[in-house]
Parts: sequence; structure tokens; C-alpha cells
Amino acid sequence: MKNLFSFFLLFMLLTGIISSTSAQVTADKPRVIMIGAHPDDPDEAGGTAALLASMGCAVKFVAVTNGDAGHETLKGKELADMRFKEAQEAGKRLGVTYDVLDNHDGLLLPTLEVRLQIIRKIREWNADVVIAPRPNDYHPDHRYTGVLVQDAAYMVAVPDIAPETPYLKKNPVFLYFQDHFKRPNPFRPDIAVDISSVYDKKVYAFDAHKSQVYDWLPWIGHYSAQVPSGENDRLKWLAGWLDRPITPEIRASLEKWYGKDKAASATHVEVFEICEYGAQPSDADIRKLFPMLGK
Repeated sequence: MKNLFSFFLLFMLLTGIISSTSAQVTADKPRVIMIGAHPDDPDEAGGTAALLASMGCAVKFVAVTNGDAGHETLKGKELADMRFKEAQEAGKRLGVTYDVLDNHDGLLLPTLEVRLQIIRKIREWNADVVIAPRPNDYHPDHRYTGVLVQDAAYMVAVPDIAPETPYLKKNPVFLYFQDHFKRPNPFRPDIAVDISSVYDKKVYAFDAHKSQVYDWLPWIGHYSAQVPSGENDRLKWLAGWLDRPITPEIRASLEKWYGKDKAASATHVEVFEICEYGAQPSDADIRKLFPMLGK
């Protein structure tokens, strides 16, 4: 029985049903899909997306909901249409493709139907890297987006699941966006990307989500009075609002990937945690998947 089990396990590994311990990185230009709950959520990694796109890599953003509840006065289809247009403009500014799924904002659940939507998106993009939120967050849509992507991590390689969309013959590397939540465990900055050279582009992409960064989030967060009225002043304010501290842990990750001297000059950084699901990349794999990292 033990020998039979060992043979079965080896068969699954060889056929790709179970992820191998190393990522299968063969393409010259990695394909990356970043999945967030709402239009503007994937933009948290807008700097990394802009760098990858500038190197010829294929980058797609996916919002799992249409954002039709995220405003203090607008609602329903009118708001969903506005947020779709904002997302398309943000995608243009970053050089990425931006998809918005037609699920209601604030009502997302980790259902089979939505899981299949995400499986199809990952397969259609033939993704080498999938980035999503961790499944612990203040917003249920964020949490369930994390759960849905985790649930898809194994199934993207299973032929009989969503068979109308060809299954992936490799399991992508799954990563988490940065967050500040401590329980059940804090975020770990496994990969650090210096986005100093494209930080202005990230800010400009967020500026496209005007209904969010200038209306809804300040309103719900009770800081509307801080938002300037002029366009240039708003961009300057937004650059400060988006700025994230470079902690000692992030600095150490930067030094790992860029070396101490180059890391010292970084002013803006985006970081990612490697998910335990999907392919488990070596450092060499990470450098192939993120070619902007130091050698």
C-alpha cells in the first residue's frame, strides 16, 4: 500500500496535478495577473505593474466586483459604469489590461460561480504569476477575494474543472499584496520591488479613480477636508497619501534583491509575500518572474 501511494504521488507530480517545489519559468516575458476586490485595488501594485509592462511583460488587472456600492451619493449601474471607465483609464496610464467582473460590490461571497470566473481569468491569461490579497482584511470583499484566489490556485491545473477554458499545464506562482494586518500572522515581505522610478506613474494611475481617492474614501474615512481642489495639488496630496514606510524588514528584503548600495537609494517600494499554494519559486525563479530585480 505504501509503495502504491508513493507511485501515485510521483504520478501526480510528474503530470502537474500537484505543484512541484519550483516554479516552471520558461517564457522570456512573464505573464502576470493581479486580482483585487474592487476597481482600484489591483493598483496597489501599480508601480510593479508599470515596470513589468515597460519591459514587455503582459500584465492584467482584474477587479472581482464592479464597485457599485463604493460612493456616498452615486449607486448602482451609474456608479458601476463610472468605475469601469476609471479603471480603463488607470489601465491606460500604467500600460496594463483592466478587467472588471460584474459582481456586486459589498456582497461578494466565495461561491463556486465566482471561483470559476477567477479560474477562467487566470487560465485565459496563461499566468505565470497571480497576485491577490491575503484572506484577512477589514473588508469582506477583500477577504473573500483572497479566499477565492486561494481556492483557484490548485484548480487552474485540473482539466475537468471549467473544461471549456484550457487548463494550465504549469501552476503559477501565487503572491499576496502587502497589508498591515497582524492576525493571524503579519505580512512577510518576501519580494521587494523598487518602484522609485515609476512612483509618479502609480500616483497618476490612482488619480484616474477619482470617485474613490477624492470622493468615497475621504468621505467614509472622515478626511474629506484634507483633499485639495486643484488638480496639481490633488496629485501632490495623493502622492503623500499613497506613500508607505520602508520598514527594516522591507529594507532587508530590498538588500537581498538589489544589494545594499542600490537598496539604499530606494524611496518607494512595493512588496509581496509568497503564498504556500501554487508553485514554490526559488530565488532564481523570482528573478526571472520579476526581471527588474537586481542580479
